[in-house]
Amino acid sequence: MFSLTSGRVTDSAVRTRGGWGMIPGGFVLPRLLRRPARLAARVWSGEVALPSFAMATLSVALIGSFSAYGTVVGGHLPAVVQAVTARTGFAIDEIRVSGNHETSEIDIFDRVGLDGWTSLVGFDPEEARERIASLPWVESVSVRKVYPATLEVKVVEKAPFALWQQGSRLSVVEQSGEIIAPLAGSRHLDLPLIVGAGAPEHAVSFVAMVAGYPQLATRVRGYVRVSERRWDLRLDNGMTINLPETGEERALADLVALDARDELLSRDVESIDMRFSDRLVVKLSPDAATAREATLKERLGKQYRPAGENI
Repeated sequence: MFSLTSGRVTDSAVRTRGGWGMIPGGFVLPRLLRRPARLAARVWSGEVALPSFAMATLSVALIGSFSAYGTVVGGHLPAVVQAVTARTGFAIDEIRVSGNHETSEIDIFDRVGLDGWTSLVGFDPEEARERIASLPWVESVSVRKVYPATLEVKVVEKAPFALWQQGSRLSVVEQSGEIIAPLAGSRHLDLPLIVGAGAPEHAVSFVAMVAGYPQLATRVRGYVRVSERRWDLRLDNGMTINLPETGEERALADLVALDARDELLSRDVESIDMRFSDRLVVKLSPDAATAREATLKERLGKQYRPAGENI
């Protein structure tokens, strides 16, 4: 058994079967390196002739190694992976989208960011998920790769609660009061209309309270927040109900009872003021007020005095 050593070769070196013996003062190479070292020594001494294409192969390998190193160091490896895998059957050619009703597929495709040769192998689903999640109606989204060439996008959208009017602007809002998006088209016109500063933050409980009186709720066309302290109701016939700052539920119950008894909400009335605990103030519409004045004048004759006139 001969050991391959490293060190200066002297006349005492022994050659046996073409192998290197122990060199005095040298050290033993690791076992894995001994065979390649023997081959290199034989090539160097001329005992083994290299093929004619060996240097060309070595040059290609050397250039390839430097190219691979430059690709990695320069940060171009993801692009190379994309280019290679896209042209070997992994280019994304289908996107399956589900769960979207308010969000268009075109907007989702745009956020996914495909260029026609995007490889599923090098595609980053987390980056795409973050881009899609930035769309107004998207509550949450998952993006999953389905090999060899499909991308699966599942969207959960925000739930619209009401339309919020600020001046001439109408926005769709969630129950939390957060704006989802400006109103577009007529798709959400059946949602409750809330008006005024601070309305979205307080509307959920109040709208639910009014819904407890169906005969009234079906006639409400707007919930108006006044001075961020109390509510007015606008009915389908143009009537306004001024509710108190506190005790709204008691006022609603009284209003429904009055309507059941006297059909108050069907009369020619402009507004009903319920802000006072000891009285109800009813304001007639202009036509009703004129008709009432004419009736009183006819009835009372010379004794008639217009409203507000001192005797």
